[in-house]
Amino acid sequence: MTDSIIQTTGLTKDFKKTRAVDTLDLTINSGELFGLVGPDGAGKTTTLRLLAGLLSLSEGEATVAGYDLQKQSESIKKHIGYMAQQFSLYAELTVLENLRFFAEIYDVPTEKMAERTETLLQFARLTEFKDRRADHLSGGMQKKLALACTLIHEPEILLLDEPTTGVDPVSRREFWDILTNLHLNGTTIIVSTPYMDEADRCSRVGLIYAGKLIICDTPHKIKDELPGEMVEFLTDEWQKAKIVVEELPGVLEAQTYGEALHLLVDDGNKRLKQITKALTKNGIKFRGARVAPIRMEEAFISLIQKQESGISVSGNSK
Repeated sequence: MTDSIIQTTGLTKDFKKTRAVDTLDLTINSGELFGLVGPDGAGKTTTLRLLAGLLSLSEGEATVAGYDLQKQSESIKKHIGYMAQQFSLYAELTVLENLRFFAEIYDVPTEKMAERTETLLQFARLTEFKDRRADHLSGGMQKKLALACTLIHEPEILLLDEPTTGVDPVSRREFWDILTNLHLNGTTIIVSTPYMDEADRCSRVGLIYAGKLIICDTPHKIKDELPGEMVEFLTDEWQKAKIVVEELPGVLEAQTYGEALHLLVDDGNKRLKQITKALTKNGIKFRGARVAPIRMEEAFISLIQKQESGISVSGNSK
């Protein structure tokens, strides 16, 4: 059985009258790639800052790499690499100079500095840019350099706060290729992300909303929380279409994504025919009607709606 490397019980953080993290119970196993997902303001950043020992706990208990977060936060820091949303690279320094600077901050032994620096340059695919100043790098390259600086002291645990926000899709994919390699080599990674396709790449995912952990499980099991199947329609008249289809038998839930109308139904093929007939009868033009696989985004929206309605979620909360 895999040992837990992070354990929280009733983890709570208050800022004056605002409860940012609300009695969070979380177990993260050694070597796991764990995704923390939720909308802006859900408590993701505060949770990561608590685990990094950068904020004091208001209530609850937590251990990180065997250290008590309340009493031994300084001891934790040498075991983790924390990458904030706005990681502070030094713009006037080159890629290589930034790596050397962070190596000195983290007390990397002098005899190991050159080898680690060269390894990370290759790993982050920045070797040919090592003499370029940080402020002359693209957004994607800056993110990879920030990760390399975070890895220079070879931490057991990586805490990454929305590391790919604001970068192009190609750089996002390259960054996740690097994370996957780190995961395969045994590094424990906790990454917060607003992107549902990234959540799908994690071993397990925790959905946090209004400071509370709504569900924590594998991506596959979270998607299985939705009963039934998904059908999809594309229509310019999605508002009118939504009103028509919501009242049809077998339609459990309706979600909109631009011109796409996603309907959770009890039987995909059966309801697809009925919905198509109803839309045609009401003079609503549509295209691309199909039974579609349930995506993580749809599962999370559904679970949040249930939470707001006071309906309990059955998934594992640990």
